[in-house]
Amino acid sequence: MSDTRFIIIGLVLVFAGFLILGIFGRPFFEFTIQANEFGDCFDYTEDGRVIPVDCDLILQNKVILFGVVFALIGGGIISLIKGVRGRWDQDVKSDEMVGPKRSNP
Repeated sequence: MSDTRFIIIGLVLVFAGFLILGIFGRPFFEFTIQANEFGDCFDYTEDGRVIPVDCDLILQNKVILFGVVFALIGGGIISLIKGVRGRWDQDVKSDEMVGPKRSNP
């Protein structure tokens, strides 16, 4: 695969990791504070009801989400390093080159 493709794939994976963290990570912030400060977790609905939830289950879901995000960002960084350290398509054979042909007289 082309080195430029590795760079593009790496950028997409890192961006997707931060995007998923930003979208789906916000609710876990609230539950983490509740678990650390009070030991009990409650979900507050739009109409003002308080629903008790299991803190351990919420924190387990948080670890799974951060594992997925870590894998995406890590894979993106590895892909970026592979793309940057690649040969940059310098090993193109003369019969595979595109463009005007040079003829040495």
